[in-house]
Amino acid sequence: MDFNDIRTTLQALIAIYDNCNSLHTNAYNEAITTPTDESVRRAMAIQLIINREWGVARNENPNQGAFVIDELTDLVEEAVLKEFEALASRGGVLGAMETGYQRGKIQEESLYYEHKKHDGSLPVIGVNTFLNPKGSAQQEIELARSTEVEKQSQIQRLRDFQARHAGQSAALQEKLKQTVIDNGNVFAVLVDAVKVCSLGQITSALYEVGGQYRRSM
Repeated sequence: MDFNDIRTTLQALIAIYDNCNSLHTNAYNEAITTPTDESVRRAMAIQLIINREWGVARNENPNQGAFVIDELTDLVEEAVLKEFEALASRGGVLGAMETGYQRGKIQEESLYYEHKKHDGSLPVIGVNTFLNPKGSAQQEIELARSTEVEKQSQIQRLRDFQARHAGQSAALQEKLKQTVIDNGNVFAVLVDAVKVCSLGQITSALYEVGGQYRRSM
């Protein structure tokens, strides 16, 4: 886990090389707990160093024209198209969900990844190779839990928000439901809805007209 910020650095660098228009770098301990001040500072430093110090990142498309990048692009496009065709042949995203296609693919890929880690064919620094000779250096980090005061404060802020916009939220929820029924631009309505409706209110409105997904067992 201590090496996650190194992996994130390389991922961020490649994303910037490819002209991404938005970037977030995770804290190295984010997978197990609410990030600490120290880990967030390190995550932020990754972007700052690339932005302010790493000269190559100041150039447009530094990898453009390299054969390996073109080849990888073709391979990724081919794989993506193959998945789109697999989804289409199962009746689209919803049809594939009914047969458990996406879930099965995720499980298969996860099992494949774990096998390669265990047999050593996929070296992961600090996990299955270059292990710490002194044993695990992972620290026991106390999980962050909200206090009852913090919980009630959040609930109260939600109730205050709903009360302030009670006169507007109902109309936006109805507009949102009708837009879904009419197969209109839901996102455009959501932009207005989030100003006066809570996430729970929006979700409930969508459930009413679209139903709630339940995986077939």
